[in-house]
Parts: sequence; C-alpha cells; structure tokens
Amino acid sequence: MPEEQHLELNPAKTFTYRVVTALITGLSWILFRPSVEGRENIPLEGPVLIAPIHRSNVDFAFTLFISPRKVFFMAKDSIFRVPILGPLVTHLGAFPVRRGSADRESMSLAEEVLRRGYALVLFPEGTRKEGLSVQTLHDGAMFVAARTGATVVPVGIGGSDKAMPLGAKFPRPARIRIVVGTPISPPVSDGRVSRSAISAKSEELRAQLENVYHQSLEK
Repeated sequence: MPEEQHLELNPAKTFTYRVVTALITGLSWILFRPSVEGRENIPLEGPVLIAPIHRSNVDFAFTLFISPRKVFFMAKDSIFRVPILGPLVTHLGAFPVRRGSADRESMSLAEEVLRRGYALVLFPEGTRKEGLSVQTLHDGAMFVAARTGATVVPVGIGGSDKAMPLGAKFPRPARIRIVVGTPISPPVSDGRVSRSAISAKSEELRAQLENVYHQSLEK
C-alpha cells in the first residue's frame, strides 16, 4: 500500500503569497483585462468548493483574485520538486498529489482541506475540455461536498481558451470575463447520502456551470 500523504497547509497570506499574487494579478490585467461578476457569491467563511469551468491551463490563475479568501488547489507532485517553482506554488495554496495516485487519495486530500474550513478549487470536469457544452460530470465534487458539508460555487471563465488554447506553450492577450454563480448546497441526508442524491446535485452543478460559462462568453 502507498504511504499516506501528510497534508501541510498554511492559511496565512504570507509576504511571498502577496507578492506573487500581486504579480500574477498585474500580469493578468495587462494581458487579459479580466472582469469579475458575482464575487459576493463566494462565502467568506466555512468550507467552500470553488468549481470553475476548465478550458485552459491559465484557468487556475483567475481563481486567485475572485475572492478575498486564500484558496487551495491540487498540483502534480513533480512541480514541487522544481527549484523556486515548488516553494512558490506552495505559498500560493497548492498542495501535491502524487502522479499515478488513485482518485480516492486525491478526494481524501480534498476532503481534508474542506474539513479544515478552507476554500478549495476543484475543476469538476476533471481535465480540460473543449466546446460550449458541459458534459455529464463525475460525482467527485458533490461526493466531497456531501462528506464535508461544503458549499459548491460554479464559476464560468470566458475567453481562457483563446488566451491559452490546447497545445499552446505561452498565453496570449485575450479578454477574460469571469462569472461566479449562485452557491449550491451540498447533498444532505439523515444517514448516508445516497448515490442518486449525489448524482442529482452533480447534474444541478453541471447545469449551473454551463449557464455561468455561457454568461461569461456574452459580449
């Protein structure tokens, strides 16, 4: 059996965090001129699962300034072995997930972040997708929400596929519009939450995610 991962998280906005996020935010404004609508929909306290659309590798950068909260997110463990980059992404709120680890292990780490009352970014589509439609989601996001009581917030990011298309090595200037949707309550039950209840909430998330994505693409 693989050794259980120990999760170390620093909820403080350290000096390094403030400097790096300021640089990312400044660069984002120069390249993308992002606008954010609905940022008040992200609760300022308690466990929150932020669920953005995923159309580009730059999507994660836009989650850094849609809320005054510090957000946490998963990253491949190989990144943390890169000099300078590893410590920087740790300060930004990243935590490692072992390459080739089971989804169950990743979900366990996600649960731990939320049980501590933090905000977690989790792309409910999994990998990057293409197109205007959001296909049927895996139940992972809502399963974690059910186990932790986390509120789920869908986020549409319009234009990121033009800012850094699939296969591109560097971002390019593009107008980005971010729409934060209405919070979705987690599945609840007096006992164990049924798979059908989780699937129903996953479909609710899918529909809302598609809706805010379309809104983010409007001129």
